[in-house]
Amino acid sequence: MKLIRYGDQGKEKPGIVLDGSIFDLSEFTEDFNEHFFESGGLERLCKFISNAAKKLSKVNKAVRIGCPVARPSKIVAVGLNYLEHIAATGLPVPKEPVIFLKATSAICGPYDTILLPPGSEETDWETELAVIIGKRASYISQQDARGIIAGYSVMNDISERSYQLERGGTVDKGKGCNTFCPIGPYLVTPDEIEDPNNLAIWLKLNGKMMQNSSTKDLYFKIPFLISYISQFMTLLPGDIIATGTPSGTGHRQSPPVFLKSKDVLEYGIDNLGIAKQTCRNTSLSTQ
Repeated sequence: MKLIRYGDQGKEKPGIVLDGSIFDLSEFTEDFNEHFFESGGLERLCKFISNAAKKLSKVNKAVRIGCPVARPSKIVAVGLNYLEHIAATGLPVPKEPVIFLKATSAICGPYDTILLPPGSEETDWETELAVIIGKRASYISQQDARGIIAGYSVMNDISERSYQLERGGTVDKGKGCNTFCPIGPYLVTPDEIEDPNNLAIWLKLNGKMMQNSSTKDLYFKIPFLISYISQFMTLLPGDIIATGTPSGTGHRQSPPVFLKSKDVLEYGIDNLGIAKQTCRNTSLSTQ
């Protein structure tokens, strides 16, 4: 299944994509949130669709698309996890995954405007494969990890590099600004993805290819990441793991390239959809 959430920001409704069209699910189910996944919502939805798909109402294609998961408790991101990207940094291969948290307030839809923070001069892109957790997991084994995956999505770990690297403290300062976590367009269930470790992943800036890789270059694979992270925090249904970005980010260009107002990002992953966003400057609030 390809699940989708649509509508105005903060008022999204659940939907499903069938034969390229969006259909409304708001009469069948609650939003795609922690309770939905925890209560067997995917299984119930699958049975419903197989029996009643022809009864669903089609949604206007012009509607806004939101993040396919409602209010995840946390976003756990993994750094330095593509071999080619690690080589480009000149750093050694990590002995253990590098992890950090992104603020859930940074979440936006896959076609929403990216807001560049006031005075930002080093905002960068990081296309990533996102894994959505479907069941509560703590101290889970690698063997059991695949069984708790609700689905996969496209994510961009937008990062302000000067905030991240030059402002003291942890990298989180450069990771949590508003709109710095676009996710979507879909949550694609595992049955539709033959091999999540062999998906093309790419990004274009103003039409120019900047990232062009495959998830087969992932160093720490998805079951290991789920197991590893669950040793440090309980993963809840709806939580999102961002598995890392391939080479081709802006600050690794020579000279570095950073996002400016009116820049257009287009990016995607095989079978998971394409996102497209325009950047816009913001200013300090006077309120």
